[in-house]
Amino acid sequence: MFSWLSFACAAASAVQDESGLVKKQRKLSPGQSLHNAAVPAAKPVAPQIAVYKSVSQDGIALFSDRKPLNRPYQVVRFDCFACDPVSNVNWHTVPLYTQPYNRIITRVADEHQLDPALIRAVIHAESSFRPQVVSKKGAIGLMQLMPQTASYLGVIDASSPEQNIIAGSRYLAKLIKQHNSDLTLALAAYNAGASNVKKYNGVPPFAETQAYVERVAILHKRYRRAG
Repeated sequence: MFSWLSFACAAASAVQDESGLVKKQRKLSPGQSLHNAAVPAAKPVAPQIAVYKSVSQDGIALFSDRKPLNRPYQVVRFDCFACDPVSNVNWHTVPLYTQPYNRIITRVADEHQLDPALIRAVIHAESSFRPQVVSKKGAIGLMQLMPQTASYLGVIDASSPEQNIIAGSRYLAKLIKQHNSDLTLALAAYNAGASNVKKYNGVPPFAETQAYVERVAILHKRYRRAG
């Protein structure tokens, strides 16, 4: 069971750099020009908290923000930077990941009749291709599977790239079929749950979900163009 500490991400005015990330920009004082104003070049760093991964006696991977007392554990990290609805990432220019997990993505795309570019777009938007990422809500791995969803799909270790992609793609294909091949609604359901899509008869009015749907759409087009 997850028990998360409360935290907040600081906001800042920003200017975009070539990597698709954003640099912080301070206000100019009276009479000061951009030429002599110092703009920090370091990219923003997201707040992080420790997440402890351990394995139960029956072989199930467990994640918690509390250190296990009676079994071995591995420390992973959660950061909220890429999860923010008002993300500092420019999704039109951020570098793509066209090669990682190519074999498994190609296989599951063929199995579930999915566009491989869509799977990559979802992975990129969800985790930026980091298999050990854990969200503040407890979603795990490349395609950010919630523990109950992972359990339903028969996943033993959601931080395993292969297990995560297989289960996440299967779940995505199910949502696409459920929503009559409407990718926008399927992606909204992937993020906010099918019950919320049904409740609002469309994309729910949640800032996170609306930003997520737009983000995946941008990445999907870019991955398709990249081949």
